Amino acid sequence: MSRGARSARPGTYGLNAQYFVYILASGKHGTLYIGVTNNLSRRIEQHRAGGVKAFTRKYQVYRLVYCEIHEDLTAAREREHLLKKWRRD
Repeated sequence: MSRGARSARPGTYGLNAQYFVYILASGKHGTLYIGVTNNLSRRIEQHRAGGVKAFTRKYQVYRLVYCEIHEDLTAAREREHLLKKWRRD
């Protein structure tokens, strides 16, 4: 494997990579957090352990309420930005 290259296992960067756009919530009608990751289970554990952003710790945004899978990081990031523009209603 070349320097800087990564494995092609699902959930990692590479030919078979999967990227997850996800929404976490603090509770019903609560605060939402939208993000992108290549390893959803690890990322949720990071949120729950308080090791991500001060935002998720402050508002206790830990409950996974939605996710979708993309094979392309650019598409996943575009979808994340689109979701962040949505109105809450």
